[in-house]
Amino acid sequence: MLYAMDDTLTTARTLIENASRIVVLTGAGISTESGIPDFRGPDGLWTKDPDAEMLSSYDAYVSSEEVRQRAWASRLNSPTWTAQPNEAHTSLVELERMGKLSALITQNIDRLHHDAGQNPDLIIEIHGNAHESVCLSCGEHLAMLDVLERVRDGDNDPHCLHVREGTKCGGVLKSATISFGQALVAEDLHRAEEAARQCDLLFAIGSTLSVFPVAGVVPLAKNAGAQIIILNAEPTAMDELATVILQADITTTLSALLESDTS
Repeated sequence: MLYAMDDTLTTARTLIENASRIVVLTGAGISTESGIPDFRGPDGLWTKDPDAEMLSSYDAYVSSEEVRQRAWASRLNSPTWTAQPNEAHTSLVELERMGKLSALITQNIDRLHHDAGQNPDLIIEIHGNAHESVCLSCGEHLAMLDVLERVRDGDNDPHCLHVREGTKCGGVLKSATISFGQALVAEDLHRAEEAARQCDLLFAIGSTLSVFPVAGVVPLAKNAGAQIIILNAEPTAMDELATVILQADITTTLSALLESDTS
């Protein structure tokens, strides 16, 4: 493992130059500069308000009208709706243009990788996305902003209005994201794991690498022979597996790593 910044930048850049099948795994840290706070960092949502983590519990959401009402109220003023991609997102688009990116696995639900121009076929939204809602009864998908209009109009716990065969569903609506206690989409997890097995470099960015099963792609790639670069502002749970650790600002470091390749 290398920690000295000059050495790590040089080594990381060389690893990227020599790789042909790079898998990138992004977490909340890549979007903080876009105005979306992370969860577990020093200024994270759950660090400042531990009770807010309950809103991400699937069982609590399904069983408690109060939790659902709090969750919908919190979505009204979410920075997600106005956030724009930052330079870190666009740096990863350049990595794709180099022909080296085989998959981008993201734990984020903000869709900023899409907005930055990343090829959607390469993106695996392992935790879903916040721009859609889904009925937990009939599976109907709706635009989140349309449901939020109902909340603004006074419907504090909106339910599904979908009518099938003359009967209104009435099921509980939820953000189309994966909550704690809720299973991942099997196809998405399979794609992520296959990409990790086949890559020659896994680059983890802005994640504490403590949430499973997605964090498991790091040892999976390592065991398959891939090099590992970890870029995060804080130590992660997988640092011992890294070839290179970059504990630094994400945006400026990504620019420094990729500038010689994108010039």
